[in-house]
Amino acid sequence: MRFEFRGCVVEWRGPAPYYLVPVPEEEAEEIRAVAAMASYGWGVVPVEATLGGVVFETSLFPKDDGYLLPLKNAVRKPQGLGAGDEVRVAMRVRLG
Repeated sequence: MRFEFRGCVVEWRGPAPYYLVPVPEEEAEEIRAVAAMASYGWGVVPVEATLGGVVFETSLFPKDDGYLLPLKNAVRKPQGLGAGDEVRVAMRVRLG
């Protein structure tokens, strides 16, 4: 299952700052349909994402009937991305 979408980077300040991209509703709905097959627990969904030509593996976090794509610092910092920046993401849900 593959997706391409645009979104704005948001910052969550917890014990440490995290940068995330909310997955648009349409794509989140399709992901919810297969989440039980893909999740390895806690509702997280493993994905392979591409941002700015960089491919990385992570897991989507469920949030308010949607999902958040965490951006690793190793991906975000070299591209100078911060809160409010619009990004284009290609993503593949890793099933089983």
